[in-house]
Amino acid sequence: MTPLHDLHRIAIDGHRKPVFSADRIPRGLIGRTGAIEGCRALVLLHDAQDHPLLATTHRGDQHLTIGLPQILARYTEATGGRRIAQLVVAREGMGGDFLASLVTAGCTVVTILRADQYDGLDSFTEVGDVVPLVRDRHGVVMREVAPARFALPIPSRPGEPLPLCVARIRDLRYQVPLPSPDDAVIATPVWAHASSWMVGLSREQQCWWDPAWVATPMPAAPTQAKRIPIVTTAAHGDAVALAEVYTARWPQQENIIRDFLLPLGLDTNHGYAKTPVEHAEVAKQRTTLEQRRDRLQRWADSARERYGRAGRRMKRRTAEHNVQDDVRYRELAQQQKELEAQGVSPLTVQQIMRTRQAAVDADLKALMAQVWRADGEPYAEWQNIER
Repeated sequence: MTPLHDLHRIAIDGHRKPVFSADRIPRGLIGRTGAIEGCRALVLLHDAQDHPLLATTHRGDQHLTIGLPQILARYTEATGGRRIAQLVVAREGMGGDFLASLVTAGCTVVTILRADQYDGLDSFTEVGDVVPLVRDRHGVVMREVAPARFALPIPSRPGEPLPLCVARIRDLRYQVPLPSPDDAVIATPVWAHASSWMVGLSREQQCWWDPAWVATPMPAAPTQAKRIPIVTTAAHGDAVALAEVYTARWPQQENIIRDFLLPLGLDTNHGYAKTPVEHAEVAKQRTTLEQRRDRLQRWADSARERYGRAGRRMKRRTAEHNVQDDVRYRELAQQQKELEAQGVSPLTVQQIMRTRQAAVDADLKALMAQVWRADGEPYAEWQNIER
């Protein structure tokens, strides 16, 4: 292990492990699963080779910005007040006031910007040329980096941002969805616009009313290479060296933390101790989506059955109305002839027939109302099938 007096750079990282206990304990975010569980928070201080020199245990909901000053104070006491040349901090330490306080104390900090602290390339200034950072065994560039500058706002000092040097890494191995300029606008569902989702589909792919029809997957969303902005409070810095300082921590610390957790039996999926474990959250999402798919399929089948019944009902009621209309008016004509044959005066015949016709029209109007209701039911079920 590197002696304390030979240290020129230290790294401080936060780590949370869930604790299953019958007693209620503080909860925190478990980074590997993204779940909020009862846990303990570890603050680890590493040397220049990322070997852990000190680890402290805290409440599971304690933030790294609270544990970092405490562990720094213990380190300073152990080293007799030795000045820290460079401090590498995890992304939890990325805050304007927090970084400004470390700079005031004389520390040069290296950390990583959070995604909510910048908005694309326009947030950076003095962007330099892109150079290769990592190549695979065949010489293909896997990561590239470019220098830039970034002004970090300090909430306690409005108008006085903290200038940072940036190494903007583009990881070509990982693709992330390209942000849309309309993300803030709640768009109307595609199915709410008639036929809009059919654009670009062949005639066979548009036959959604067919029971054997299978939905065509939507085209993949546009993606871009994952961006990792590494920053430092130093006035000047080489982008490649800055990127290597921070990214070297990832494999080293994972394996070192694995060694730290091995005696505790908590080394699963740390470092090289990879064990196939089903991702509970992904499995839960998959089960939910499969249940929804099956439920929607049942709804569509039921809508097709109702559509068929509604269509037959509409035809039956239309035919019934047409038959009643023909029969009732034929009866009216026959009654008028009989009255005229009996020698009833034309005025009386007209009054009698007007009263009888009003009764017939009322009956036929009721039948027509049933026809109109039956006519709207197939269209409603047709929309249900499409939705």
